Amino acid sequence: WTTLSQSNGKYKYDYATIPFLAEFFKLSVSSFFLWKECQSSSPPRMTKEWKSVRLYLVPSVIYLIHNNVQFATLTYVDPSTYQILGNLKIVTTGILFRLVLKRKLSNLQWMAIILLAVGTTTSQVKGCGDAPCDSVFSAPFQGYMLGILSACLSALAGVYTEYLMKKNSDSLYWQNVQLYTFGVIFNMGWLVYGDFKAGFEMGPWWQRLFNGYSITTWIVVFNLGSTGLLVSWLMKYSDNIVKRKLLI
Repeated sequence: WTTLSQSNGKYKYDYATIPFLAEFFKLSVSSFFLWKECQSSSPPRMTKEWKSVRLYLVPSVIYLIHNNVQFATLTYVDPSTYQILGNLKIVTTGILFRLVLKRKLSNLQWMAIILLAVGTTTSQVKGCGDAPCDSVFSAPFQGYMLGILSACLSALAGVYTEYLMKKNSDSLYWQNVQLYTFGVIFNMGWLVYGDFKAGFEMGPWWQRLFNGYSITTWIVVFNLGSTGLLVSWLMKYSDNIVKRKLLI
């Protein structure tokens, strides 16, 4: 959908607005469900000490960088190449799973992770069908570097978020509200920085927030937001390995 939202290989809209709107969507949905929980007979558990809340700064910054790198990558590479590069996050997730969460994986599990990455990559290369696949490995060098960076950032953000989600027994929606509040703030700061860097030639970001948007662009926003909410549920009640299997 991200590629479909382009016009002649370029974005007609400011792609930095997509993560901002997606974060706002996730924050709104999570706030609503948290409010519903607070209305129940047994209020949810919410740790409000700053030393706990501030931990959500880290994944918010990582997601900010990852989301913008993801859009930048797709200006250099085609969707097939992006998916192939993205398979690296299957392996990097396994590595960070061990280093950050201290969860030991058996040799059989490592073999399964590697085979999963190789298998999905092979299927995507073969997925060209009758069309020529020359473009799959003919992207500019910047595209490969950004694709690898995107995969690593995705794995790092996912594993760290899982660590936070399972750190205590707080309400999932309260944890989401903390994460997405920082997400909205940092993405807004990124938009302001973009205005400052451009010398405010195009006016403040909020006046052109929806410029160039189409139905496809809104689908990208909804897809990014709803996927993030689904992932938070998986982080809380399952783990990143299951997440990678389901989202391939």
